[in-house]
Amino acid sequence: MIEVKVKKNEPLDRALKRLKKKIKDEGVLDSVKNKRYFIPKSETKKKKKQNAYYAQLMQEYKNQ
Repeated sequence: MIEVKVKKNEPLDRALKRLKKKIKDEGVLDSVKNKRYFIPKSETKKKKKQNAYYAQLMQEYKNQ
């Protein structure tokens, strides 16, 4: 669980900013967005294959 302790005489805005940064660093919102809808395994495999193909193209492009 993510916790942010507000320091003495610290503005609430700064504490909120630290909380948002911790949430972003831990990837909490990304995992929630990914679990929002059910995605079949075939779709995830297809997406992973597309990403690998694109990464390979980029690697070949860099080597030229």
